[in-house]
Amino acid sequence: MLANRLKEMREKRLISKSELARKAGISTLTIARIERGESCRQATKRKILAAFGLKPLEKTKVFPED
Repeated sequence: MLANRLKEMREKRLISKSELARKAGISTLTIARIERGESCRQATKRKILAAFGLKPLEKTKVFPED
């Protein structure tokens, strides 16, 4: 079971991994690792949320374990 909804959110918005990575300022490899359920830093989560246009308080939409 995945610990986040990153892939679901990305696909729902029709965004590729590389496009999300570019918008968030992180690598495509990092996006792939997070989608597989691996952990990441809070700073990385904030960058991903910002790329989706979400506020930090909305983090449970993508990262429900937080």
